[in-house]
Amino acid sequence: MSSEIEADLSEKRLVRETGVAARVAQVIEGPLQGLGFRLVRVKMSNINGCTVQIMVERPDGTFTIADCETVSRTISPLLDVDDPVGGAYNLEVSSPGIDRPLVRVSDFARWEGYEAKVELSPPLDGRKRFRGILGAPDLDRQIVPIDLPDVKEGLPSRIELPLKTLAEAHLVLTDELIRESLRRGGPPAEDAADESEDDAPAEEQAAPARHAFRPQGPKKASPAAKPQKPARTGPRKPVVSKASRLKDRDSLH
Repeated sequence: MSSEIEADLSEKRLVRETGVAARVAQVIEGPLQGLGFRLVRVKMSNINGCTVQIMVERPDGTFTIADCETVSRTISPLLDVDDPVGGAYNLEVSSPGIDRPLVRVSDFARWEGYEAKVELSPPLDGRKRFRGILGAPDLDRQIVPIDLPDVKEGLPSRIELPLKTLAEAHLVLTDELIRESLRRGGPPAEDAADESEDDAPAEEQAAPARHAFRPQGPKKASPAAKPQKPARTGPRKPVVSKASRLKDRDSLH
């Protein structure tokens, strides 16, 4: 396999959205690439009525508050024009966080040796959920191996998961993962901790840094809703920023 083809396959998203989320992704993915960002995931939720959650990062895995503002101000008018949601919604833009989704082959390669949860559709040998340590993905065979801890005697301790049936995958939050994530990306300036706090629990050290603002747009903005906590309670780093906006719609279609 040539290096160019291998690079293209490595950066192609394996997990694809459906329904409204897929329409949102179709509108914003190209413009995000033009700005030098990668779309990680679009997810719809019922937070505060309707929320469109968009995870974005740079190719090196970083994402700053300034990046969040740039992305929000770029995609807001695009979503206004194309109107893929078809009703009122809040827009959230953030980094993937430490316990990030794994959506590209390059994600699996970057986090080889770390624990992950993977779900397949359809199941493999009657099983669809796996949790274990990631091995190096094989592009030629389109598989990623995963070492399973504490398997029953007689069962294989390593499974080769087919990438083409990947439905969901994300890293498992561990102390080791937090330390490595901070080493690679560094903590955000807003979340810098004193050395005296080094003994705090991992979940406390990984508390998210947030920045909320209302992006400017061609339409008059409705009153901003009180900031809501994200649906997922897991801590996020190196940066989690949120931009909330309510479109001028009266009801969802």
